[in-house]
Amino acid sequence: MTDRPLSGIRVLDFTRVLAGPHATRMLLDLGAEVVKLEPPEGDITRTTWPRVNSISSYFAQQNAGKRCISIHLDTQEGRDLVLRLVEVADVVVENFRPGVMDRLGLGWDVLRARNPRLILASVSGYGQTGPWVHRRAYAPVVGAESGFTKAQGDARQGHSGSEPAARGQYANDPHSHADVYTALECGAAILAALYQRERTGRGDRIDISMAQTMLYVNEHAHDHLWDDPVPEGQIRSFRPMDYPVLTAANGEMVVVSGHPAENKTFDFYMFSIGRPELCEDPRFATTALRLANLDDIEDALHDWARTMPSAHAIEEVMSKNKLAVGRLRSVHEVCDTDWGAEREVTVEIPDRGDGTIRIPNAPWRFEGSDIRTAGVPQYRGEDNRGVLKELLGLDDATVDRLAADGVISDRIPQK
Repeated sequence: MTDRPLSGIRVLDFTRVLAGPHATRMLLDLGAEVVKLEPPEGDITRTTWPRVNSISSYFAQQNAGKRCISIHLDTQEGRDLVLRLVEVADVVVENFRPGVMDRLGLGWDVLRARNPRLILASVSGYGQTGPWVHRRAYAPVVGAESGFTKAQGDARQGHSGSEPAARGQYANDPHSHADVYTALECGAAILAALYQRERTGRGDRIDISMAQTMLYVNEHAHDHLWDDPVPEGQIRSFRPMDYPVLTAANGEMVVVSGHPAENKTFDFYMFSIGRPELCEDPRFATTALRLANLDDIEDALHDWARTMPSAHAIEEVMSKNKLAVGRLRSVHEVCDTDWGAEREVTVEIPDRGDGTIRIPNAPWRFEGSDIRTAGVPQYRGEDNRGVLKELLGLDDATVDRLAADGVISDRIPQK
């Protein structure tokens, strides 16, 4: 296998759960060596289900391939080991609450003094500064604070948010968007800092806020922040919540991308359903009128869809009229398609027994590098001996003493 893009980069990973681990998984898949450092209680995702052979599939998806060590950071000797690891690392990533690294004696000034070329990325809910710095923050909380949850509830209610949605319309999203979006921004920032270091020779500190990330990735934030009037009858910021979800005769459902009231897009819909005469209907002469009569447009689309035998049949017709159509699928269904097989969208990694765990593959393809997700999910502290001997030059007797003193620990199941 050819070298991966980040071959030779070493990452010391203090993170747990999702935002940090997904960022470091990106770096791992791109070729970095990632040493995951856990406290004695371990990453909480190790306890989640599904689980086999004491390996959680949640943990495996974000951490397979990382070298796992476990050091008690409340001990001075444990902190000394970490500082020695920092000296041979390129990047440190942490997602403790602000101030924890300083309390442990591992703050930025200390780390930078040990390794001026180090890049430290700190992920937190509201950033390392400001009046909210000490608030606890997880993805559902950040989704609420950043306008994401309200916007979703308002869309379910069927309006733009000028009036509050019904109480039952507001709910937490099943996906931790604030975590994964922040992970992507963290990964991008680390890559930029590594490039900057090539030019300057010095490291840097990166402060990534989950709440700011949710504003940054919100493509409709500009509209929510717009205080001036907008001409009546205009479609604001595309309004994808109005895009139709249609059901074919066999019960298959599709989503069509494109607002039915948009200029030209309305015509694409009408030609698709065999109703070109509606393009001349006075009710639909302008965008404003089409918005006022959107229910009539949607009724025509749903009536037509029920006459179509399948999702595939709907897509065939609409794609000829420049409309993109996607079938409503489960994760399992899309991964099992011919497209999923050809693109290798999932990989199977060892479950530490006789079977495998199926997880998503890395999404990038490099012509000159094989960056497919690979690796084995390790138990807590399983790589203590290997990492401390290889990177710090400790001998077996010293490692044994550190374990006996509780400075390092592991939890490896007995076969």
